[in-house]
Amino acid sequence: MGNVIYVIGIGEDGAGGLTPLSLRKVLESEVLFGGERQLDFFSQYGGEKIALKGGLNLFADKLAGLWKTRKTVVLASGDPLFYGIAGYLVRRFGAAHVEVIPHYSSVQLAFSRLGDSWQDAELISLHGRPMAGLAQRMDGKQKVALLTDEENSPARIAAYLIEFGMTEYEAFVCERLGGPEENCQFWGLEQLRQAEFAALNIVILRWKPDGGSDSGSSSGLGSRRGFAYPDETFQQRRPEKGLITKREVRAFVLSELNLADDAVVWDIGSGSGAVAAECARIARRGRVYALEKGAENLPNMEANRRKFRADFTIIHDKAPQGLEALPDPDAVFIGGSGGELAAIIALCAARLRPEGRIVVGAITIETLHGSMEALRSAGLKVEVTMLQASRGKPILGMTRFEGMNPVYVVSGRRE
Repeated sequence: MGNVIYVIGIGEDGAGGLTPLSLRKVLESEVLFGGERQLDFFSQYGGEKIALKGGLNLFADKLAGLWKTRKTVVLASGDPLFYGIAGYLVRRFGAAHVEVIPHYSSVQLAFSRLGDSWQDAELISLHGRPMAGLAQRMDGKQKVALLTDEENSPARIAAYLIEFGMTEYEAFVCERLGGPEENCQFWGLEQLRQAEFAALNIVILRWKPDGGSDSGSSSGLGSRRGFAYPDETFQQRRPEKGLITKREVRAFVLSELNLADDAVVWDIGSGSGAVAAECARIARRGRVYALEKGAENLPNMEANRRKFRADFTIIHDKAPQGLEALPDPDAVFIGGSGGELAAIIALCAARLRPEGRIVVGAITIETLHGSMEALRSAGLKVEVTMLQASRGKPILGMTRFEGMNPVYVVSGRRE
C-alpha cells in the first residue's frame, strides 16, 4: 500500500456493496477512519478504528500522524469526490498521496431509482449550507437534485418552493438509498411539506409532466430569460411613479455593476427592490442585500422578491446604519441616500472588495457632483454617463416618442 491514503466510498449496503479491490484495501489496512455508522459495517476488523469527530482539521491532524508509517484507509459515503472528504484530503496531503476508490454517489442512485438521466440536472448541496438563494439558482431548471440535512429537510424545501410559487415541480424523495430500508417515492409539494423523513435522504425536483413549455413561467414573466424586465412587471408604489429604477437605466446599471455569479451585492435605497431582484438573478450563487428606510416600500420589495424568484435579503434601515453587519460587497448600487451620500460612499469604498464597483443613480446635478467627489475622495476611478431615453407612444394610429427624465449613472471602481 505504501505511503498512500486510500479514500474508499461506501454505501448503505456496507461491506457487501464494496468491490473486491475496495474490500481488500480495507481488510489489509492497519488504521480505518470513518463515521461511526460506517465503522460498524466492519465489526470483525483487526486494526485500529478511528471515528471521524471534531471537524476536518482535527481529523486531518490525526491522519497526518499515521498515514506515512501505517496502512491507512478512510471510509466516506458514496463518491468521496462529490461534496465529500476526498477533495479536502487531496488539497491537504497532495494528489500523489491520496487515492480515491468511489462508490455510487447518492445522486447517481437516486436518478437510477427515478429512471431518468442526470447529466442535465442541476446539482445543489444544502448539507451544512444555507437555503438562502436557492430560488434563483434553480429557477428555470427542469431537473434539480438537492442534498439535504436535518435542518434543510424535504419538508422545509417544499415550504420554500411554495413561498416562491415554484409549484411547477414535483418531488421524488429517496431515503436510506442502497440500504435494506430504502424508500423512494413521488410527492406533491403541499403533501411533502407535512411529511417527515429519515435523516439520510436526497430530493430530486422535476417539472411536472403536464407542466408543458410554460412550466417555469408562473408570475407572468415568461421563461424569465435575459434581464432588465419591464417596469410594469414589478409591484411598486401607486399612484406615484413608483420608486423604481427605470428599465433603460437598470440595464446600464447592471452592466456597470459587472456581477460575477457569486457576488455579494448591496442595494442601498432599494425602493421597489427591482435592482436587487435583477442582481439576485444574475449573482445566483451570491448574496444580495437590499436596504430601504421607507416601511411603506417593504411590502412591494417582498412581493417582487417572491414574484421574480430572487431570494435577496430585505433590511429596513437607513444607510449608513444597517450596513455594518453585512459581508463586504463586490458591488454596491446606491439608488437613494437619504441625505447621507458622502458618508455612504465612504463606508462602501472602505468595505469594497478588490476590483469591486460602486454605482450611483443620480437624477439631480447636486447628487451627480456629490457622488463624483465622494468616489474620487475614496480613491476610486470615476466614470459618468448621462442616459436620456424616449419611449414610443401611440397617437392616432402612429407613433410618437415621449422623453424620460435624464439620469446620471456614476461608477467608481478600484484600479
